[in-house]
Amino acid sequence: MSTVRSARPASDEGERLAKRVAQMVPCSRREAEQYIEGGWVQVNGVVVEEPMHRVRTETITLDRNASLLNLTPVTLVLNKPPGLKDPLSLLTPANHYARDASGVRPLKRHFSKLVYPVPIEHGASGLVVFTQDWRTERKLTEDIGEMEHELLVEVRGEVGPDALTPMHRALKDERKPLPHAKVSVNSSTPQGSRLRFAIKGAHPGLAAHLCQLAGLDIVSMRRSRLGRVALSDLPVGQWRYLADGERF
Repeated sequence: MSTVRSARPASDEGERLAKRVAQMVPCSRREAEQYIEGGWVQVNGVVVEEPMHRVRTETITLDRNASLLNLTPVTLVLNKPPGLKDPLSLLTPANHYARDASGVRPLKRHFSKLVYPVPIEHGASGLVVFTQDWRTERKLTEDIGEMEHELLVEVRGEVGPDALTPMHRALKDERKPLPHAKVSVNSSTPQGSRLRFAIKGAHPGLAAHLCQLAGLDIVSMRRSRLGRVALSDLPVGQWRYLADGERF
């Protein structure tokens, strides 16, 4: 941070931080608001992101690297815990993944005007997406029918390939067409098995329906991948930014 100018005395009520920054730079009021919302402004050494914040005689500083070029909307990837009805509640700085490789600084504006475009299976855990970017939202709505969702489903007991026959038969039945899906046994023990579902498009309830046809008792369900974006090592209950170069 570099001190641009010390704040001059103001009225008892003070004046809006955006007004003071606009006078300091100098720049338009809207540009000043963007500097503040971008986390580039400090008041007495503390970052303030609210343009309406009132100042009097405090010292206002503007980061020497301040720029209005990187105010792009963000996309957040969350590893949702099972049973959580409001995953948006986990999008806080405290739950930000410490090893997030995106290099994006968390700002208050990143947690507003978020859209949740792709539903997840009822009661399932795993990858969910929130975005401010209209291009990402459009991709996850208009092109969702061609995007593969990967679900890992834990069921009770040992499951051999033959146990999946009712699922495969139902998926091939042209009289009652179901969405395109592939099912395989990922691992199996006498205590429990893991099935992998690769489903084209968002179809909450499909995996549960197929397991019911095969007489399998579901223990848990997790979405591990959406298109080309995977959970990888993102811990449950934490989120990260979609990095530059990542595409669904």
